Amino acid sequence: MKLRTLGTSEVKISPIIMGTWQAGKDMWVGINDAETIKALRAAVEAGITTIDTAEYYGHGHSERVIGEALADVRDQVVYATKVFPNHLKYDQVMEACHNSLKNLRTDYLDLYQIHWPAGSWGTEYVPIEETMGALNNLKEQGKIRAIGVSNFSGVQLEEATDYGRIDSLQPPYSLFWRQVEEDGIPYCLANDITILAYSSMAQGLLTGKFGPDHTFPKGDHRSKNKLFKLENYERVQLALERLRPIAARNGISMGQLALAWLIAQPGTSAIAGARNAEQVRQNAKAGEISLTPTDLEEIDLIGRSVTDHLGDDPVMWEF
Repeated sequence: MKLRTLGTSEVKISPIIMGTWQAGKDMWVGINDAETIKALRAAVEAGITTIDTAEYYGHGHSERVIGEALADVRDQVVYATKVFPNHLKYDQVMEACHNSLKNLRTDYLDLYQIHWPAGSWGTEYVPIEETMGALNNLKEQGKIRAIGVSNFSGVQLEEATDYGRIDSLQPPYSLFWRQVEEDGIPYCLANDITILAYSSMAQGLLTGKFGPDHTFPKGDHRSKNKLFKLENYERVQLALERLRPIAARNGISMGQLALAWLIAQPGTSAIAGARNAEQVRQNAKAGEISLTPTDLEEIDLIGRSVTDHLGDDPVMWEF
């Protein structure tokens, strides 16, 4: 898998990135640490060198599992983690970074990201200047190599760049969720900021495994995802039926089609979660797929049959 440069930094990332929200277990069901560790090892073996996590995922559990799984190959992987918006004061950022370093069993982070803008989810508002001051200090100390933001609007992203170099934006972005194409991506492309797309398979929808009558077990956060609301879900199912022949003629799975489309978008790498090693290996194969311009255009139009009806709110969930 050919590596890509993260923004203007010296960090090199894989076009397919392993996401580990599920590794934290909170808000997911049926997750097993031993299987997660096997999946992480399989990711590295398959060429997925970049692992995305956050202090919020299981209150550090995701980070700790990654640290256990990959400590002996730390020099071969890129760690990207995030600080939650309840830790954005200067001293809180410093402490949160220290805790993430400890959890991940490392002395530096390749990418440290603000998970959500200050004030999100009922947290206290902290001026971005203060948070960026802490992040810049950590960078000067060599504890982090690059700074990123996640879930920021275009305006919030521009404000953050007034106080330091931002090398990545991590938004929800998939064939079925594309608000960032209007609000953030133009600025990113003009300023060499890499897009790290999360929920790149629309939380499993684009794998095609969820049929018209699917329901989620209690505790699974996807039951709150707007794409699973009845009026949107019906359009999703129709779009999936139109995507299946494209995947078939390319000899790939639906999930691989979704990832291949996404990493073909300018400046974009795709974060893909996995519960086990086989899912990781299948995701990794998408990094080698080149879709034709005709395929990309057809996929784009099918995706818009869903996204044109979603409105402008970039938050995917109704918690």
